[in-house]
Amino acid sequence: MPVDETRTLSPEPRAAREHRTAAVRSPDGKPHRSVWLLRLMVVGLVLAALNLRPAITSLGPLLEEVRKGLGMSGAVAGLVTSVPSLCFAVFGIMAPRLARRFGPATIVCAGMTAIAIGLFLRPYAGGTAGFLAASALALVGIAVSNILLPAIVKQWFPDRVSTMTGLYSMALAIGTSLAALSTVPMTKALGGSWQTGLAVWGILAALALCVWLPLAVRHGRDRTRPAAGTKPQPRTPGAEAVESAAEAPVPAPALPMVRSRTAWALACFFGLQATAAYITMGWMPQIFRDAGLSAGTSGMLLALTMAMGIPLAFVIPRVATRLPSQGPVVLVLGLCGLSGYAGLYLAPASGAWAWALLLGVSNCAFPLALTMIGLRAKSHQGVVKLSAFAQSVGYLISIPGPLLIGVLHDATGGWGLPIALMAGLMLPQMAAGVLAGRNRTIEIELAT
Repeated sequence: MPVDETRTLSPEPRAAREHRTAAVRSPDGKPHRSVWLLRLMVVGLVLAALNLRPAITSLGPLLEEVRKGLGMSGAVAGLVTSVPSLCFAVFGIMAPRLARRFGPATIVCAGMTAIAIGLFLRPYAGGTAGFLAASALALVGIAVSNILLPAIVKQWFPDRVSTMTGLYSMALAIGTSLAALSTVPMTKALGGSWQTGLAVWGILAALALCVWLPLAVRHGRDRTRPAAGTKPQPRTPGAEAVESAAEAPVPAPALPMVRSRTAWALACFFGLQATAAYITMGWMPQIFRDAGLSAGTSGMLLALTMAMGIPLAFVIPRVATRLPSQGPVVLVLGLCGLSGYAGLYLAPASGAWAWALLLGVSNCAFPLALTMIGLRAKSHQGVVKLSAFAQSVGYLISIPGPLLIGVLHDATGGWGLPIALMAGLMLPQMAAGVLAGRNRTIEIELAT
């Protein structure tokens, strides 16, 4: 056969064969993703995920010291715990447009820069307003990274979405629990200043920046020149027009999220689980401290809650992708949350470790929501739009929760009514999750 004769007479050079083996074609067909680049992206995903929560969970164990140091009321402290949701809602919606213009890697790199600067500055910015402004800067970086990581996974690892989602969700849980567990002892070891205890987490973001910077540079290089190893081809009439069209950015698919029932259900589920998560991260240590436990023990309990996401964030996405509907997983997590709130209401101190564990299982609705974002869209462009819509609307929904908890606590002088509100919000979360978990995609839903 002619093909066989060609292979026999003109064997492929070894260097070319090795280059072909190392290269991995992206969805747009450009062979620029070598094995080392994919490995670097895996490291980058892990480091980025490690930085998505320490800005928040490092504050909870030291909230009492921060309130005293800055003269915050309970309502203002509730505003501080609501700032993450506000930033995620406002700036997360900008992520898809920025990613189309500059590339996802460049935007995540900028996000890591904002996190590092914000965390280094906020303890020393001076007063509550400066603290909030520097916190907002860090949270803007977290917001855009939150939106883009699921899309990066879909684009770079389309055949390993559940595995990679589980990996970076697990890293996110590690960063969350690590900050909650080590902030208080690290603060004491560094001299007892809450400013130092909060600022030190900027180092982790700076480390992530060291990995994302070469990824961003490489991405920018790939956007402006052909892949390495390609040779100029003979020009034919109209070739320049064809090349210009091929190199032009791929337009975002026409997917009006506001018309999708699945997108709205997913946004509501995401928002309600975010409400529970930020109330837990911001207020649970204070609930345990007011029940008579020490600051160190309260931090350890929050760390346990967050640490439950380490194994479960890897298991839940794999289980969820094997089910035709994710509704049963939603219900199990919701029942764990209701049980944890009931225990927190009835015996916050005596059963503290059990309640922390149950609430930790319930908080794994976050990796489940990320997994459902990947499952409810067919293309990575669709995932970007769905992720931006679900997370931005969801975080907008979650803004009042932590603030309302602080106001209710100030008004009643106790935690009974705030905990009852937390439990009440779990019911619509379960309902929205069941609807979002149905086996369908937004592309098909919007086409009908």
